[in-house]
Amino acid sequence: MMMAFLDGLTRSPTRVGVVCATLALWGLAPQARALELAFPPLTETTAGRAEAMSSLQLPIGPYANGTLPTERVEGAVEITAYRVPLENGSTLELMQILQEQLATAGFAVIFDCETEACGGFDFRYGLAVLPEPDMHVNLSDFRYLSARRGAVEDLAVLVSRAGQIGFVQVTRVTRDAGGLTAPEVTTPLVAGDPPKLVTDLGQTATPMAALSLIVGLESGLSMVMADLVFEPGSSSLLKGRYDSVVQLAGWLATDPRRKVMLVGHTDASGGFEANLRLSRLRAESVRQALLSTQGVVPDQVQAEGIGPLSPRATNLTEEGRRQNRRVEVMVTSTELLER
Repeated sequence: MMMAFLDGLTRSPTRVGVVCATLALWGLAPQARALELAFPPLTETTAGRAEAMSSLQLPIGPYANGTLPTERVEGAVEITAYRVPLENGSTLELMQILQEQLATAGFAVIFDCETEACGGFDFRYGLAVLPEPDMHVNLSDFRYLSARRGAVEDLAVLVSRAGQIGFVQVTRVTRDAGGLTAPEVTTPLVAGDPPKLVTDLGQTATPMAALSLIVGLESGLSMVMADLVFEPGSSSLLKGRYDSVVQLAGWLATDPRRKVMLVGHTDASGGFEANLRLSRLRAESVRQALLSTQGVVPDQVQAEGIGPLSPRATNLTEEGRRQNRRVEVMVTSTELLER
């Protein structure tokens, strides 16, 4: 229950889950210290990214009529993802806990929303989100909030869940003002680094093992179909047997209620519209493989593409671009996600 959640925050002498791993880099003056959000015991910091000076587009309204309203903000940018044990709590309760801390610290809410009111699929893919499995966004249950503290700090919180596991991403943009100083040099925690589990004694545990495709899907995660190979510059799959396609087909066949969405991704090379079209066609190619070679029922599989909008790695290296060219699969059956 959420009361146990709150009790855990007050009982832990080390304030387990406090977002402080990267704040040690900031050298903040006591009178202008950045907000330290408190999480419950056993919260896991899964990934993060930090830049001493950068900019991002902060969503300030819902996606509607093909547009996501944003405001450009600049400063030291820090993005951190967390995995939180929710037990019987909800995304609403978790967001309320974090929002209360923001209010106490003097932040004013710019915009907040929940799932469909945010704009659903289009809103989520308009956000800068750390990649799966470090940060998971359940398209049936997520919440977003952006807030500002005077002229010195902007903060965005994205909350989602899969079963009894909560996922939180905190995006912070800090400017040098009134004693609040961004670091001259940062040591970023790069997405993909082995996550460490924080315990109530401040110790670390062994990272989670890599999840199989089916285990990940049944946990509510978005999973990369990593063995797919496409013709260079084409949307056509190379002929051959793909274990991910066979496994996914078998999983869908065992329960007609199971439905998934295939999401195509590209790197950032070339024009945006061309990449968007290529990503959609590649996702559709995988869908057709499931239908034509595996006999999957058409209604169980949708295909969409978002081009380069959700990278897993940098687009500045060939290896990063290779990781960004992918097709992911996610469960969209609401009754399965909520069980």
